[in-house]
Amino acid sequence: MKFPTNHIGANRDEVANTVIMPGDPLRAKFIAEEFLQDVRCFNKIRNMLGYTGIYRGNRVSVMGSGMGIPSMGIYSHELYNFYEVEKIIRVGTAGCIVQNMDLKDLVIAMGACTNSNFTEQFCLQGTFAPIASYNLVSKAVGCAQKKGLKFIVGNVLSSDYIYGENKEFIDKWNKMGIIAFEMEAAALYTNAAVSGREALCLLAISDCLLTGKSLSHEEREKGFMDIIKVALCCCV
Repeated sequence: MKFPTNHIGANRDEVANTVIMPGDPLRAKFIAEEFLQDVRCFNKIRNMLGYTGIYRGNRVSVMGSGMGIPSMGIYSHELYNFYEVEKIIRVGTAGCIVQNMDLKDLVIAMGACTNSNFTEQFCLQGTFAPIASYNLVSKAVGCAQKKGLKFIVGNVLSSDYIYGENKEFIDKWNKMGIIAFEMEAAALYTNAAVSGREALCLLAISDCLLTGKSLSHEEREKGFMDIIKVALCCCV
């Protein structure tokens, strides 16, 4: 494979084996500057910022994924297959659809349903169920418990749209045990599976779709810190 790729402007050795991926590239910049040492920027293509640094003696990269399954599908595929990344941990926000959750609660996404046709490209004779790495789920649970965080491990929906939810839509997914809606995990978990690598999605609740409660932009930034710390725990 020729480096840089079409979407990632890095040489092979500039990306660590573990990558933390927020959707927002500016959040990737924040994580790198706030938590990593000896930071170097490896990607600026399309302003999808990527950085590599050191966390507690371990080499870690952080890079934006963009919004939605197609964008996550591109970047995670290239990281797994061209840069030989072993683990990708998505950190993001979600809307909860269950009564026993509140704003800023943590979701550890064990599985990711989707209304996307992303998996059809693999021509499977059935319906693929994208799931997280048990190893990473176990680490995240242990870290969240140690920090005394309120969290739920469960199934999420990776939706292709953000403004199409209505009561019937929410009720049907709720009945199937879905706890929250987001937009990227299914692509990440699918690419991890087909590449033989590990993946995890950690989410902070930014909206409660049953009550209409929502965090402000400033509150979202502060509420995001816990999942960053849990993600970093999974890197060591």
